Amino acid sequence: MKAAVGGYARARDLRHALELLAQTNGMGRVLAGGQSLVAALNMRLTTGDVLVDISALSECRGVVEDGDTLRIGALTRHAEIGRDPLIAAHAPLLAEATTHIAHAAIRNRGTIGGAIAHADPAAEFPACALALGAVMHVEGLAGAREIPAADFFRDTFETALEEGEILAAITIPKAEPDEVQVIEEVARRSGDYALAGLCLVRRAAGHRVSLFSTGPKPMLATGAMAALDAGDVEGAIAALKGEIDPPSDTQASGAYRRHLAGVLLRRAVARIEGGTR
Repeated sequence: MKAAVGGYARARDLRHALELLAQTNGMGRVLAGGQSLVAALNMRLTTGDVLVDISALSECRGVVEDGDTLRIGALTRHAEIGRDPLIAAHAPLLAEATTHIAHAAIRNRGTIGGAIAHADPAAEFPACALALGAVMHVEGLAGAREIPAADFFRDTFETALEEGEILAAITIPKAEPDEVQVIEEVARRSGDYALAGLCLVRRAAGHRVSLFSTGPKPMLATGAMAALDAGDVEGAIAALKGEIDPPSDTQASGAYRRHLAGVLLRRAVARIEGGTR
């Protein structure tokens, strides 16, 4: 099956991209790496879209230090995240997450901004952003907005992005000297979407636990976080299982996903206590 699109335009810069989107009468779709969008177009899940290609926008690419944070351009590719020395030093959770994402061909084309804006509930990067306390930097013709990750993900494939806006960058606090970050997931095969996944960050201020593939969007397990802060691992696992309501599908039942979430939390805690990232 072939894609049915209503047009294509290649943006010269971010302002040009926003102007192009404004001319599409709500039918504009931002094309970055295209690893999710093109598949949806080919399956005719969406038709008549005007594609605004932002892949050449250099201002939306790369990783730089910005005080106590890292600023990651939305067009930075998964493979670049995986090998960037600043990511390895200050946000190792993202580097580890890339090892779970699909296959090399997709990692070489897919972008972190595309993954976050697409907001697939089974994807790793949205849950990482939530666990790390990231801030999304959004640009529109009306001006720029900063949206905390906790407010960005609203439902399945739904975010706080408004019509005509583009996710330009993500900022993430640099890891503290003793901070530990880990990601755990279970998938049927390497490269498949996770049946359940979990991110665990331990900071001086406490633990942060986010889950993916256990509901309609990535979520923070606040009850489990509080129990971990109190040193109660078993209580954290029990709280975690009570906080989620995983779906059942052809891949796994909701009950099995709930069980996996507890197993993954136990594994993540064991890794943190062992001092490995």
